[in-house]
Amino acid sequence: MIDIGTALRHYKKEGIQKEMVLHAENKEVVGSFKGEGYAKRPDTLTYPRDILELAKQGITSFHASEELWSNPLQIDPMLKKQDIEKLRIGWDLVIDIDCPYWDYSKLIADLIVRALKHYNIDAVSVKFSGNKGFHIGVPFEAFPKKIGDEEVSKKFPDHIRLIANYLKNMIRNIFLKKVLEMENKNINKIAENLQKPLEEISTGKKLDPEKMIDIDTILISSRHLYRMPYSLHEKSGLCSIPVDPDKIMEFDKSSAKPENISVNQRFRFLERKNIQPNQAKELFDKATEMMVIKKSMEDFKNREIRPKQEIPEDAIPERFFPPCIKNILDGLSDGKKRSLFILTNFLTCCGWGHDKIKALLKKWNKKNDEPLREVLLVGQLRYHKNKKKNIPPPNCQNSMYYKDFGVCKPDNLCRKIKNPVQYSKRKTYFLNKNKRRKKS
Repeated sequence: MIDIGTALRHYKKEGIQKEMVLHAENKEVVGSFKGEGYAKRPDTLTYPRDILELAKQGITSFHASEELWSNPLQIDPMLKKQDIEKLRIGWDLVIDIDCPYWDYSKLIADLIVRALKHYNIDAVSVKFSGNKGFHIGVPFEAFPKKIGDEEVSKKFPDHIRLIANYLKNMIRNIFLKKVLEMENKNINKIAENLQKPLEEISTGKKLDPEKMIDIDTILISSRHLYRMPYSLHEKSGLCSIPVDPDKIMEFDKSSAKPENISVNQRFRFLERKNIQPNQAKELFDKATEMMVIKKSMEDFKNREIRPKQEIPEDAIPERFFPPCIKNILDGLSDGKKRSLFILTNFLTCCGWGHDKIKALLKKWNKKNDEPLREVLLVGQLRYHKNKKKNIPPPNCQNSMYYKDFGVCKPDNLCRKIKNPVQYSKRKTYFLNKNKRRKKS
């Protein structure tokens, strides 16, 4: 436990004060009284001396927002969503690993760091949470500023949760393999270490790594706070210190005792200097696209009643396609995988045969800034060819699709339909009807 004397001796150190104030820039920062409740919100840290003064008032730990604000003091829970978004100028990806078993916690953190570096993200930082786990961070400066016409700062928290879940999915199999090796395949020992009943972490007779990996996505929510670097942890009596991302497995908690703390400027948590822009763009795009497509497929499978999609006898010509589909076919820089999913479903539902779809998709892919890999295109085509039921593309109001990568440019007919397929069918019907009238 942390007493006031320990807190005062810790927070009076100038090096710690400077590091905490540096980390607090553009963040809401809130103190906690012995871990039993927060001080007034919103608040900030502006001057190093403020930290010691707050400690004298009984503050024992400091917590920062994942979001970045133009003026944190203007935050009000009564503000409308659009007003909150005007204040938010960004966010940091902070993944909270809080596993009850220390060796598993280190393993999860190490694998997440490796997954991030797989995408050539070098702006990865890590800190010991102060108790049972780690925080892994990627600063906002590493992510793209816009996706289509929309600011990425507005993508909080949903898109960030997608990234966390995507990373969790990336490491699930290797985590299970390593844990089984660590415990000599003793699944009862694994359940005991995780402090969970065996049936809670297994599906049938097999362990389910998805249920074993403790990544707190609740942290990824508006105005949620995480423990700041060099803040004390009341329960453990330890300090939340930065860690070398390449040496997580070697980390010893004894180095986090308040009396052993020395400021390490080499490994700052969420360091913002000299960051190569857009280095996390590929991860952002892939996590968004893969998870959204997966969710769309699951939503369709879980429908109690699956409406039969009527396929026209003759393929609907391109001139009857809605603006969003035409814009996709002009070539894209973002959202290509989601667009591949859209196009295959749309064209199938518009009566296009497999060979005709294949030819159009290959032509479209050449127009993209960075064409999709041939194996991805062929795989998607093969899947649709063998599919027994035809799935329509996502509805127009699905925020993860058309508007998200800037192809939604509605005309008058768009306002009367819910799905791109309806647009083409309705336009075909009316034009054919007019032709019949003229002929008669």
